[in-house]
Amino acid sequence: LVFRLRRGRREKRSLFLRLWLGDFEGFFGNWFICFGIRHETHYTPEYNFTMTQFNFFHPIEVRYGDLDPQGHVNNAKILTYLEQARIHYIKHLNLWQGGSFLDIGIILAEVRVTYKAPIHFGQAVRVGVRVVRLGNKSFEMAYLVEETTSQEVLATASTVQVAYDYRQQTSIPIPEEWRSRISAFEGLANPLLHPQQQENP
Repeated sequence: LVFRLRRGRREKRSLFLRLWLGDFEGFFGNWFICFGIRHETHYTPEYNFTMTQFNFFHPIEVRYGDLDPQGHVNNAKILTYLEQARIHYIKHLNLWQGGSFLDIGIILAEVRVTYKAPIHFGQAVRVGVRVVRLGNKSFEMAYLVEETTSQEVLATASTVQVAYDYRQQTSIPIPEEWRSRISAFEGLANPLLHPQQQENP
């Protein structure tokens, strides 16, 4: 998987890394590579959402183990925060009940993070999640990582997920149940929010 990490508004450098994310997405993400499933990335716009534009937030406990030697949360841990919020979003919509990870139905294809401010131990943090685009086999999510009380924006992010059958080891169209529940929850009159961006076959 290729990740492009950005810090602040100025892009200091682009790092193209193969990251082991941990948990199920890290494990199956390597299957994603090994079995040659390709997702051609497209331009992802910068989202400037406010808290009122998110219908779902998930609280994050900043752990001591999340810190790096500089005393703030390590940049890679933000990916874990996004993952936690993403899974709870799916559970909130009853798209997955928390059983076998083989039934999760999606695999991560792309992640993009913009870091705005450091996160420290003991800080109250929450992650807003929403779906901003539904394609044929993939959908895009936007994230807002913020300080719970002050609502200071700490990071923004976007991810692309591909509907995936882990047992058959192949991508699949987004199930109609997923499409209808997400569209209703997010108020998406037209699931294809960006028609100028063509869905890859």
